[in-house]
Amino acid sequence: MEKFPESLVILNGKGANNDILRSAVNIMRDEGYQLHMRVTWESGDAARYVDEAIALGVDTVIAGGGDGTINEVATALAQRPQENRPALGILPLGTANDFATSVGIPTELDKALQLAMVGRAFDIDLVEVNKKAFFINMATGGFGTKITTETPEKLKAALGGVSYFIHGLLRIDTLKPDRCEIRGENFSWEGDALVIGIGNGRQAGGGQQLCPQALINDGLLDLRIFTGEELLPALLTTLTRPEDNPNIIDGQSSWFEITAPHDITFNLDGEPLKGREFRIEVHPAALRCRLPPNCPLVG
Repeated sequence: MEKFPESLVILNGKGANNDILRSAVNIMRDEGYQLHMRVTWESGDAARYVDEAIALGVDTVIAGGGDGTINEVATALAQRPQENRPALGILPLGTANDFATSVGIPTELDKALQLAMVGRAFDIDLVEVNKKAFFINMATGGFGTKITTETPEKLKAALGGVSYFIHGLLRIDTLKPDRCEIRGENFSWEGDALVIGIGNGRQAGGGQQLCPQALINDGLLDLRIFTGEELLPALLTTLTRPEDNPNIIDGQSSWFEITAPHDITFNLDGEPLKGREFRIEVHPAALRCRLPPNCPLVG
């Protein structure tokens, strides 16, 4: 008798009443696939459900939500023993869905669910910050972080990713660069940073392409710094670097260290982390993630 893949979905509570997803789940079950559904309510639920998934012996743990939910599930998976670690699948149900969008996850939930259950699992990197936090997509600092963390939930619900851009325009008067020093392999810079993007993935804040050349399986982090008066590039979604622009600094390294004379905040896939010193380092091939065969972030 044919054995169908078994998956456990960890669904952000905000998506629990999604009728389209419910229909997609029922269709997959009717076709013989085994799907366990779990809904998060509070911090720590995702890690507990990952342990449950491992005990059940499922092939895939599927994160149903936005970038924060994906981060929470990916972090929990990476902290479990590799020999019995399920693959990660993605159902994009958040406001911006930056990671899911950039890796090419279908927006149609039935197609995304099918990919999450039976798609090819690629080895991908995960990034650790200060030995206590992780991100799968991007760490952003500066003005862009203030916007993404302060944008009202009602505005995000009504307008989606464009809400970050609109809220940013309304907050231009609060613009203040962060003084900091950034070091990496063969990289050193010190100055006033308006926006800092450190990418395993390519975009954040609802579609801002901060690290447009980043790959999630190369063992490297891409860095982009917007300095001085370069405000609009931090807010527009399709910026590419002019070769002669001295106010955009790029770097690449397997690790970066950032120090500042005052507290600065980094947004790690939607989760803020404040401090004056940051050690950010990549863990190559830390996870297996089910992605489209033509995923642009896989080298």
